[in-house]
Amino acid sequence: MTSPEFSAPTPAAASDAAVTVVIDEPTLSDHVRRVVAAAGRAVDVRPTVPDRAGWLGATTVVLSESAAADAVRRRHPRRPGVVVVSDGAPTVTAWQSAATLGTPHVLDLPNREADLMALIAAVPGRDADGAVVTVIGGCGGAGASVFATALALTSARSALTVLVDADPCGGGLDLAAGVDDRPGLRWPDLVVGGRVDARALHDALPARDRLAVLSCARGRPSDVDPGALTAVLASVRRAGELAVCDAPRSPGPEQWAAVEAADLVTVVVPATVRGSWAARAVVATLQSRTANVGLVIRGPAPGGLRADDVERTAEAPVLATMRPERRLAATLDHGGLDLRPRSPLAAAAAAVLALVGGPS
Repeated sequence: MTSPEFSAPTPAAASDAAVTVVIDEPTLSDHVRRVVAAAGRAVDVRPTVPDRAGWLGATTVVLSESAAADAVRRRHPRRPGVVVVSDGAPTVTAWQSAATLGTPHVLDLPNREADLMALIAAVPGRDADGAVVTVIGGCGGAGASVFATALALTSARSALTVLVDADPCGGGLDLAAGVDDRPGLRWPDLVVGGRVDARALHDALPARDRLAVLSCARGRPSDVDPGALTAVLASVRRAGELAVCDAPRSPGPEQWAAVEAADLVTVVVPATVRGSWAARAVVATLQSRTANVGLVIRGPAPGGLRADDVERTAEAPVLATMRPERRLAATLDHGGLDLRPRSPLAAAAAAVLALVGGPS
């Protein structure tokens, strides 16, 4: 079986991560430089799009429309952390270039300066103290929300942790975490512009000991703004804490924001043939945006499917496997997940947390 290799984040100042800027329009370049400075980052101004090594090595790349078109002509690969900016309404060409480069972020300046600042401030990687783990179901009913909750509860035994619900159709993670009756803000109540203070976020959200939960609302529309999601995850990272994000399975802005902010993306897969093939499609989509994708396999295996069978089919390394959790449904319906230290869920959660340097 493939041995997964994921690197835990190493501490360093966030301001050390320079933003690569390729813009040939002076006014637009000034806008971007001002935003980068306000985000506390250094700027690396380039006259032309960097070569492939420079492209892949940069933490964030901000491109004008012409520079984005040049990156497409050079056939640079898709990568997270790319932003296309324009002076005024973006053209069709800008959107086409952005789609080819794999980014949903096309911003008109100065109108979208706050969104640009949030994106720049949120870039994950080697320069951060905290970590972000995003959890996605490999198929419908895989148990991703439950596993995300288990990760957060395990981490919160010894460290401040934020569980972030990025799936508007998921029913509300506050129920799974057992904080649905506690006061605090949900997504519809949260107003985010630019940076978010992690301490203020903890104080504002429903909490259970060291765990704070940012949940979607139940029974009313509660769209998750991708820019706000990016800012929230970045704030937790900057504070040296762990954010666990439950993201939707279908590709879209919410999923992309959660994936691009993550140190590790965990795909939960039932041990079935159909589940494995469904997970393969999900994994392929995710791997176009990040290399750090792994599987958590949930039993039972009614057909005798083994972990290495699932791994070969889904084409991603197995991070953990877990037996069925006894009385799980009843527990969730009566006060939220009650995670026993020796339970299969807790053991799988500890194995995943160890990969990002979290408590185990």
